[in-house]
Amino acid sequence: MPSYADLPLHYGQVPPWLAKRMSLLGGAIVEAIVTDYGKGEVIKKLSDPCWFQALGCVLGMDWHSSGITTSVMGALKKAINPRSAELGIYICGGKGRHSKQTPAELTAIANKTGLPGDQLVYSSKLTAKVDNTAVQDGFQLYLHSFILSDEGEWAVVQQGMNDASSMARRYHWHSSAFQSYTEAPHTFIYGRNQGRILNLTDLEAGTTKAGILQLTKEKPVHLLPEIRNLVMPSHHDVRAENLNLKRLGSVLALAHDTSPADFETLLMLEGVGPRTLQSLTLVSEVIHGTPSRFEDPARFSFAHGGKDGHPFPVPTRIYDETIHTLKEALQKAKIGESDKKDAIRKLSVLSQQIEKDFEPNTNFENVIEQERRDSWRYGGRTVFGKAVKPSAPKSGDQLTLF
Repeated sequence: MPSYADLPLHYGQVPPWLAKRMSLLGGAIVEAIVTDYGKGEVIKKLSDPCWFQALGCVLGMDWHSSGITTSVMGALKKAINPRSAELGIYICGGKGRHSKQTPAELTAIANKTGLPGDQLVYSSKLTAKVDNTAVQDGFQLYLHSFILSDEGEWAVVQQGMNDASSMARRYHWHSSAFQSYTEAPHTFIYGRNQGRILNLTDLEAGTTKAGILQLTKEKPVHLLPEIRNLVMPSHHDVRAENLNLKRLGSVLALAHDTSPADFETLLMLEGVGPRTLQSLTLVSEVIHGTPSRFEDPARFSFAHGGKDGHPFPVPTRIYDETIHTLKEALQKAKIGESDKKDAIRKLSVLSQQIEKDFEPNTNFENVIEQERRDSWRYGGRTVFGKAVKPSAPKSGDQLTLF
């Protein structure tokens, strides 16, 4: 049975300085996943809502809002489609009018790859129809993205809005995760439970569907039991209860401790400062982490902050250094020099090793405060402008959870 969580409905545009970086880093992350795990793993990860949310956070978007969906899919489409022949992945559709171009885009891809175009178009149309009509939850679809590999595996990420409640709901599909379009096909539905709904895709709705087919004059009303909640909070600030402090603390310990667990790994990343190492460790986990590691996606906002300033302004210099380091590692790996790429991969392993015996303290608010005080050093920016040097910085607080 699907679960639900809040996605507060946010409006606005992604500023160009962030949109460009999102495409560069998002493209590099996808390339790294394809290189190490195959194109099918990219499709699978995109059908995982917690991983998707973590990806949006590590790319510097608002950690909890509906804007993650549109901005991440737009950034990935821009980064991946020019390299589809190389990566074997295509992204179709998008927000608003772009969603209507999905059938034509899928047909063009089918003509290039030999994939069954009619079947792909049917899948695209039916997934949208199911989420807009068969699941009558009050959300009107406004975004439909169809992600496809040249092997025929696909995922759908689509989102609906409810103006009355100012909420959005995101739906995730995966081609290999269901047997029928109309019987519990979703890998996940991301949106807050707002009461009893009509969900004709649930496995227990077979009797209802049969009844609907028999009735031509009377529309039946069959409401399922209340569905389990997964709530994304509406508050803008990132709070300690929104993430796993033990996991975040181990990342900060690896990046800022003077006695890191594995100097050999860090030597392969020579020239990378502690703050960039913090970002790279979280990027490493997005690439290599297992599904259970993404149950607290807010933690990944501590890689590159958020465009609205929560938990802190986007550190553009750190962001650029993260992109450069990852892309350089990928390029070197193509010619057989994989030391740096392996070192980035091992960062997530090292942080998990530290995590086993790590006990966080109560310095969470100090961590955010220091990030904000130092933001000007890292080229911090938000949609409201650039971070400025504080006139009277405090002393004594350290960026530590231990």
